[in-house]
Amino acid sequence: MTSTNGKAAILIIYTGGTIGMKDSGSGLVPFDFSNIPDEVPELRKFDLKIDACTFDPLIDSSDVEPSMWKELAERIKHEYDNYDGFVVLHGTDTMAYSASALSFMLDNLTKPVVFTGSQLPVGSLRTDGKENLVSAIEVAAAKDADGHALVPEVTIYFNSQLLRGNRATKVNSTAFDAFRSPNFPPLAEAGIDIRYQRNLIRYPSSFGAQLTVHTGLDTRVAILKVHPGITGQVARNVLLGDGIRAVIIETYGSGNAISKPWFVNIVKEAAEQGKILLNITQCLAGDVNMNLYATGKALKDAGVVSGGDITTESGLGKLFYLMGEYSDNEKVKALLAENLKGEISK
Repeated sequence: MTSTNGKAAILIIYTGGTIGMKDSGSGLVPFDFSNIPDEVPELRKFDLKIDACTFDPLIDSSDVEPSMWKELAERIKHEYDNYDGFVVLHGTDTMAYSASALSFMLDNLTKPVVFTGSQLPVGSLRTDGKENLVSAIEVAAAKDADGHALVPEVTIYFNSQLLRGNRATKVNSTAFDAFRSPNFPPLAEAGIDIRYQRNLIRYPSSFGAQLTVHTGLDTRVAILKVHPGITGQVARNVLLGDGIRAVIIETYGSGNAISKPWFVNIVKEAAEQGKILLNITQCLAGDVNMNLYATGKALKDAGVVSGGDITTESGLGKLFYLMGEYSDNEKVKALLAENLKGEISK
């Protein structure tokens, strides 16, 4: 779909975050996105139709909850036929969580959904926000020779790199290169030109497919980070907690945890209760291989599922989605091993 004047149409959705703030003289306040070219005059140079809408109320990145993902997914669905691509402005702290969740919630996606933000407000002298926004819009509008979207995925654009949304993680709280994708290369890199790695981009089987939105998320997931000195009470509270259907166990190295019987027995008890137990490494890069060491094999034998090289952010979003779709925990476990949206290497 393009606008009536033949220009590609892009919708900017401002959910909150640093990028949309400016100095009022008495502190930072959100600027008026209905007049975004006044704040970012570079946008006037695009031969595009650019519209903007704003969440009300705005959401601080630290306060993001699944209800916000549902609202965002529904808004994209509502506007899907009116725009060629979407740019989501979002705070950086939970951007990787939101991008991961949306990658599973938006099925049969044929248009770009590009998350971006900034470390400094757009109105700041040294802001990174303008380049991030301008390039994100360019990615969202990019098409191939057949008129199809060049990157029909949920992505994060930050500091000259376009990352698959469910592969990204925030690694720096102060530098402009806030995000990395340790286990998968960037889908594109911006220099003088934006260089797309089309062999890495996921394309739909048909660009005529109808977008389907999954908002029935099941959020009964806990995260247990294994650490030296962890007590049996802590492990038991998380792994055997009431109302918890799944637990992400963040392990050492290639999927190792405490080999002492008390810990393994708690894990076994949780598995016997039917809980979904997903093993994700604490390491920034690499993957889980529970066949490599005896401690990892003990977890596998106890009923823990390998997360491969998935990030915690993506693992959480995948569990929310799968658990919302399937009441059968064994079905969920089987699908955790499948590469559904490019989130794991196979």
